[in-house]
Amino acid sequence: MHRRDFLKQVMLWSAGITTAIPSFQIVPELLAQEKQPPLVTHAKGKDYYQLVARVLEPLGGISSFVKTGENVVIKPNMAWDRTPAQAANTHPLVVKALVELSLDAGAKKVMVFDRTCNEERRCYVNSGIQEVMAAIKDNRLKFIHPDSRKFIPVNIKRGKAVKRLEIYKDALEADTYINVPVAKHHSLSRLTLGLKNSMGVLGGNRGQMHHDLGQKLADLATVVRPKLTIIDATRILLRNGPQGGNTDDVKIMDTVIASTDPVACDAYATTLFDLRPDAISSTVAAYELGLGEMELERMQIIQA
Repeated sequence: MHRRDFLKQVMLWSAGITTAIPSFQIVPELLAQEKQPPLVTHAKGKDYYQLVARVLEPLGGISSFVKTGENVVIKPNMAWDRTPAQAANTHPLVVKALVELSLDAGAKKVMVFDRTCNEERRCYVNSGIQEVMAAIKDNRLKFIHPDSRKFIPVNIKRGKAVKRLEIYKDALEADTYINVPVAKHHSLSRLTLGLKNSMGVLGGNRGQMHHDLGQKLADLATVVRPKLTIIDATRILLRNGPQGGNTDDVKIMDTVIASTDPVACDAYATTLFDLRPDAISSTVAAYELGLGEMELERMQIIQA
């Protein structure tokens, strides 16, 4: 039943014109439609620490997501043996800012990791993230290489295309999971943003995800639920993703986007590529599963 049909039924029943009791079982759906629009913030600037802090401010700051004594996972894209200038991985200074802010907020432990596609050591080093993590002299920071023993089988109860996945235990058990993708072109999914970035917490044969990828990413998102998504669009890869390699394919944007709604965050980031959200299958599939908003006109979009 559509919302207008339900309201019409209520009006007729209230006026005594019909004795049929309205179908109140759809009320949760209606309430979902009437909820506050998700807040998506974006900012532009050259100081990436301040840039991250600025997009968080309208969302209540980092203290809205990280509490004293909590375990935090910050999940960047470090999948590729590429330098920051090549825009295949999350910018190291964006990751550094989030780590420092989380530590300042009182996190008990901050874990940073990714299951890479290229050779792990080279990805960690050449992404530039290892260097900036080493500069943070705080033993609460754990910059780790994933331990294969910590990928655990998880039933995806709401999954439409996949029913079971191996997921990294720390990502599931963290008090706060912060997803920090880079915005870039992807040859298979057209773009890779927040929903796609969570593939980095998967074990097993990830190649099996590539059939019906959009739906499988949405299915994964029913289980791996970030409290916060920060999309690094400081420089975006326009072509030849996800690896890239040619800096001619990179556009400098000096932009960061943030939201508590992972679907809305991806949807807005899509516009940086002159695409609409419905061009990305994972965004549509996640929206249809009720995991967030994809309609731009139903969001509160703020420049911080």
